[in-house]
Amino acid sequence: MGGEYINLSSGNLMQEHLCCIIRQKAQHPGVEAKRRWLAARLSEGHMFRKLDAKGCAFIEYAPLERAWVPILGENFLYIYCLWVDGALKHHGYGHDLMGYCIFDAQSKAKSGICILGADKQKAWLLDQSFAKQFGFQTVDQTENGYQLLAMSFDGSKPRFAPQVHQPEIPEQQLVIYYDMQCPFILERVEKLKAYCTAHRIPATFVLVDTLVKAKNLPGVFNNFAVFYHGKLQTVNQLNPVMLEKMLDR
Repeated sequence: MGGEYINLSSGNLMQEHLCCIIRQKAQHPGVEAKRRWLAARLSEGHMFRKLDAKGCAFIEYAPLERAWVPILGENFLYIYCLWVDGALKHHGYGHDLMGYCIFDAQSKAKSGICILGADKQKAWLLDQSFAKQFGFQTVDQTENGYQLLAMSFDGSKPRFAPQVHQPEIPEQQLVIYYDMQCPFILERVEKLKAYCTAHRIPATFVLVDTLVKAKNLPGVFNNFAVFYHGKLQTVNQLNPVMLEKMLDR
């Protein structure tokens, strides 16, 4: 099923909703943080395309060289997120959005498109089975179960940064890396900080606020990464209940 779509730009960014957390009047701190983050990225070729409807149906991607992930490659696009939710599911909008990204990549003579995946589907990553319908294949992988999937137009391949294959840090306490690319993150981080303070859990929260920091992160990252006992635990965004379960394991 076709639909009308909108590409966010500096001219409409402040007026359009961002799909993930829809607010009409009241401001939402996470949404406003996302707007500020996105405003600085649009001139770098970052794309946020959404269905012109009240609901969640969008794709977000960027040139890999400018994408805030520890993935390397030349002339690829990196998809952060493709999400269709609620009543908008099963209408073909996901196929439309992926098709647009492929068309955009080809029209700009890109070498291909890539996404972050995993051996087992993670809640906050693009559905790999959906991506594979379009020809995405695993081109790099880590020993702890993460994959880099790519659709290559010319045979070239992106790759994880070298440190991603040894995702360890010296700190043994809880360390959470995050950026403001997702509007859910700000509130989640504040709740996790409060939980750790209340339960006297030593924790460090690291805001990733530059491209250089993102490219040099010690493990896979889409906008969030959790380390404990020096090892990467997950890229899933956690709430306090999920964190408690992880710490108890």
